Amino acid sequence: MKTKFMLPIVLVLLSFTAFSQGFKGKKDKVKALKVAYITEELNLTTEEAQRFWPIYNAFDDKQAELRHEKMRAILDRFEPGSVEKLSEKEANSLLAQMETIEENLFALRKKFIKDLNGVISAKKIIKLKKAEDDFNRQLLKQMRDKKRD
Repeated sequence: MKTKFMLPIVLVLLSFTAFSQGFKGKKDKVKALKVAYITEELNLTTEEAQRFWPIYNAFDDKQAELRHEKMRAILDRFEPGSVEKLSEKEANSLLAQMETIEENLFALRKKFIKDLNGVISAKKIIKLKKAEDDFNRQLLKQMRDKKRD
């Protein structure tokens, strides 16, 4: 009798684990493609790459964490019809929270640029921004094209 109840639970847990590993695998693949793309676009020397990637990865991880925090704060409040249920005080509090996260993201980007300044040239820092934007655009285009197929 217990086996009947345990089997569906085990199957759900296994499928969830497989799904999350699949997602992590895709995320790792995108990250590897991004690293290759940026390295090529910036034409980093071996020495530059050794100093650049630890700074970039720390920045990217912190930026992802802040964006996730922002989305979690927003999505937790924005279930269908929930905006109308917010009091003005709650709405102002949510706006303040969103502004704080945006300010933190901006401060993080400024620190990142300052940290990179001694590692790569200013010209390469500008190229980095363009390379990130181009990579993200290409990724979104591929995702859209895949959905159409």
